[in-house]
Amino acid sequence: MADRFFANDMPDFVDETEITVSDSTLHKLLSIPYQKTAERLLRAALELSDSVVKETGIRYESHAKDPTLYTGALGTAFLLFKKYQVTKNHSDLNLCRDVLKACDSASRRSRYVTFICGRAGVCALGALVAKQLGDGKLLDYYLRSFKEITLPAGVPNELLYGRAGYLWACSFLNKHIGEGTIPSTFTDSVVKEVIREGRQLSNNGSCPLMYEWHGKKYWGAAHGLAGIMHVLMDMELNPEEREYVKGTLFYMIKNRFPSGNYPSSENSDTDRLVHWCHGAPGIALTLVKAAQVFGDEQFLRAAVDAAEVVWNRGLLRRVGICHGISGNAYVFLSLYRLTGKAEYLYRAKAFACFLLDGAYQLVAKGEMHGGDHPFSLFEGKGGMAYLFLDMTSPNESRFPAYEL
Repeated sequence: MADRFFANDMPDFVDETEITVSDSTLHKLLSIPYQKTAERLLRAALELSDSVVKETGIRYESHAKDPTLYTGALGTAFLLFKKYQVTKNHSDLNLCRDVLKACDSASRRSRYVTFICGRAGVCALGALVAKQLGDGKLLDYYLRSFKEITLPAGVPNELLYGRAGYLWACSFLNKHIGEGTIPSTFTDSVVKEVIREGRQLSNNGSCPLMYEWHGKKYWGAAHGLAGIMHVLMDMELNPEEREYVKGTLFYMIKNRFPSGNYPSSENSDTDRLVHWCHGAPGIALTLVKAAQVFGDEQFLRAAVDAAEVVWNRGLLRRVGICHGISGNAYVFLSLYRLTGKAEYLYRAKAFACFLLDGAYQLVAKGEMHGGDHPFSLFEGKGGMAYLFLDMTSPNESRFPAYEL
């Protein structure tokens, strides 16, 4: 199992004093005051962002070959918008608009309807960028296009390709464009279908809701229970439906591994994945949200337990958001926003500094994987750049396309 991650020899917590006795460049980074570390991370983020835009070549294309947020041009646009939020450089916003135009053309033929992998993400982000530009005509176009999206027959319920991913895009628009932008007439029937299918597959079992994707009953954020529950918590649910969500999360907590990690799927006894997509990191983010939504200390305690797993086994041999160190750092940022405890900000900083200090060298030596799509948001350097930008304002940080 240890070959999946680097041993974490960083101190559990250190006071920032700018004084260190260690020769380790990483440990020296950990002792630097946060603001100075954030400045270094920002410089690295800007360089990384420029390389992502250059290597994806999107500046010179009118049609995106891959219009998804996960591995394609929409991820570049999402990164550019984040960069604009941090730097207020309008050239980033204008370039983001141009990338979205290329994604818009390509995504019309997509059979997927979600934020991360389908047309909903293009239209939702496009609307937000149009609003920032003050372009009412473009805003109307993207909102109209979003409302023309129809969910195909047989669509699954999970986040990447299914109903939950569509619902998340609706919540994104309502948050950033205005409450009621996507009215409940668009979402209520989808939510009811998600609940109905979850109840049907649970077959009145000990878990109130259960779902399948490709024949497996997944638990994680990308394809399973954690991601679906995460999205349902933003929906208008009746008291019975809220209890279904709470009961499902309690079921997961009760049936986690002794280590504190979570199975990737129902009845799996393999305790090895510590990713956002499968395992403790994605589930921790959902538990943090549950603690906020339901006000139940059990959810917070379970999130803290999951965060310990991430601290001990989360320095993965990959750089990305989905199944890499960049994504795992968001567990600590999320807990920091909820609790205000300095130890969680320190741990997020530690993971980011691990990447800043050694990612390039480790990838070059073959000890770390740069991603099958090495400049993408979810697999590669795009995600690392996004994390570094988020580290400059940790109270505003959000896991891309998961935390609202």
